[in-house]
Amino acid sequence: MVKKAKPAPRKPAPKAAAATNAGTKNAVKAAPRLSEVKPAAPVNLQAPPAQPGAQPSMRIIGQYLKDLSFENPNAPQALAPQQSQPDINISVNVNARNLTPTDFEVELHLDAKATSDGKVIFASELMFAGVFRMENFPANMLHAAVLIECPRMLFPFARQILADATRNGGFPPLMLDPIDFASMYQKRMAQQAAAKA
Repeated sequence: MVKKAKPAPRKPAPKAAAATNAGTKNAVKAAPRLSEVKPAAPVNLQAPPAQPGAQPSMRIIGQYLKDLSFENPNAPQALAPQQSQPDINISVNVNARNLTPTDFEVELHLDAKATSDGKVIFASELMFAGVFRMENFPANMLHAAVLIECPRMLFPFARQILADATRNGGFPPLMLDPIDFASMYQKRMAQQAAAKA
């Protein structure tokens, strides 16, 4: 008589911010704190007037990694099990510029820094960009579309690159939670309005 093998009980998946690497003892479990430490410079975008009756359209022409750095200054000591979880700070910035009247380059900057007891565990800077073709957008909608929708499309790819960089640095992959680019845009506009006042 052949006994059927029972499947092993499944463990619940770890939360994104607390992802761990099975082969690494020191888990970067601390939830990253999102902070916008970089001042957002004003972005002036221009596009031809929208055609009457035409629907707005947005296409991705290309996306690419422009800059990536990863520092692991205290290795191999930083890879040993730690007494406490590191503090992880994330800063985000979005910039955009016209390439042609309808094509825009949008840059998503992500900076991640983990510290513990005053020492840097790791630091990473990432700039991921894309070229977007925006046609028939009303002037009052173009600015928000470029600075909200475009980085929202770039974010999953930048997030994966950052996760791979931290994993390749010997740490558990740093998995960022989704970013509210609409809220970032509103804060940016409020800051610029206050600066003009």
